[in-house]
Amino acid sequence: MTIHVKRAFKYRFCPTDAQAAELLRTFGCVRKVYNLALAARTEAWVTRQERVNYNATSAMLTAWKKTEELAYLNEVSSVPLQQTLRHLQTAFTHFFGKRAKYPRFKSRKKSRRSAEYTTSAFRFRDGALTLAKMTEPLAVVWSRPLPEGAKPSTVTVSQDAAGRWFVSLLCDDPGVKPLPENGNAVGIDVGLEHLLTLSTGEKIANPRHERRDRAALAKAQRCLAKKEKGSANRARARLKVAKVHARIADRRRDMLHKITTRLVRENQTIVIEDLTVRNMVKNHRLARAISDAAWSEFRSMLEYKAQWYGREVIAVDRWFPSSKLCSACGTLQDRMPLNVRAWTCGCGITHDRDVNAAHNLLAAGLAVTVCGAGVRPQRSTPGGRSATKQKPSRREP
Repeated sequence: MTIHVKRAFKYRFCPTDAQAAELLRTFGCVRKVYNLALAARTEAWVTRQERVNYNATSAMLTAWKKTEELAYLNEVSSVPLQQTLRHLQTAFTHFFGKRAKYPRFKSRKKSRRSAEYTTSAFRFRDGALTLAKMTEPLAVVWSRPLPEGAKPSTVTVSQDAAGRWFVSLLCDDPGVKPLPENGNAVGIDVGLEHLLTLSTGEKIANPRHERRDRAALAKAQRCLAKKEKGSANRARARLKVAKVHARIADRRRDMLHKITTRLVRENQTIVIEDLTVRNMVKNHRLARAISDAAWSEFRSMLEYKAQWYGREVIAVDRWFPSSKLCSACGTLQDRMPLNVRAWTCGCGITHDRDVNAAHNLLAAGLAVTVCGAGVRPQRSTPGGRSATKQKPSRREP
């Protein structure tokens, strides 16, 4: 089976003063056009119950460029402005499909600075990338090679809060092919003491990246709090805070990439728990540690890499009592506080809490693959796990 994978390759680059000024001007125009189009679409719906599509906003953009107030939109490439209208259309599509919230206005201080160029707005020849409205190619640091014969379809330029410049090239990667099937299956229980516990008994330590830099982060934040708002000193202090955050995020992302790549290569079937992290971080005692563990990012990486390489990821229902269920006899314990890390079942077997949960998740996930059933929480004790889909019972009148 042939799989065509579109893959983004991200690199750092160092712009000249002229290039930086041009890109910053483009970022501002992209943000302005997005906000104008969002306001127009919102006003049309509120006042006239009319849905404005991409074609209508594109015509509006042409009219805006002809006004004296917005004539500066003509100074930058028109492609990133059109692309931001397409992104707004996608946001509304997700909203009407009930997959996302209503689109929000972009903020000059908080929103991500980025601009997307399609093939008509950049030139890529002999490893040199030149964007529209620029005479010189970008000084890209090619930290890894692009696929042989790669032709980027889109180029996205961005600047993060730490002031670093990035360019992302989207192109086909023929090197991504399904791996040979090996029949291995593993259950994974995520945690805080250990980041991952595998059904094989292996435990992967939680490096706690944020804790390692907590002192440096606190010092930088104290310095920022003392600076006068709007001053140059505050801008420099804010940059120091952003650099600490960037260092933490880079280390975390690098570790997650290594772990997920290894798991996908070694296992045909991977079973995880369908956690609702956005609800779990409402616990103020654990929110910092849960955010640092980045369980959502781990699952996202695992899923797209499994799709690339022909693997299967199964998410077990979040209410499945994986920790309280004996993986040997199926007895369900009444209570299992978080401070209990090991417990002995009535059948005489002593369980490590996390390893037992990983075993139960693996068994439940394999039941899904065999029976095609959904995994639901167990309601009785004792008894075995059931992989049959439980339909809600009808109430008698």
